[in-house]
Amino acid sequence: MKAVVGGTVVAEAASEAVVHIEGNTYFPPDSVTADALRDSPTPYTCPWKGKAQYHDVVAGETVLRDGAWSYPHIKESAVTRVGRDFSGYVAFDAREVRIEN
Repeated sequence: MKAVVGGTVVAEAASEAVVHIEGNTYFPPDSVTADALRDSPTPYTCPWKGKAQYHDVVAGETVLRDGAWSYPHIKESAVTRVGRDFSGYVAFDAREVRIEN
């Protein structure tokens, strides 16, 4: 699977490596292109996943503010709910980032 901004691939992983949660595709941290993410100060805490880290997505001249997010330290109950540990996995805003199979 790929996350694409314009014509730039910002993440790529095998289908079995990604996690699908609530309509979002979460990519393993090592599948995200170097320098594609810049930490954002935007705060958010999910009631069942925990504290999120938002990221600006950088693809050439394009910067998508808060275009991605991850949960660096997810709650243990979230691991149980999803069936695997997705700490640090990155989801992209599907309104701005194209997810391809």
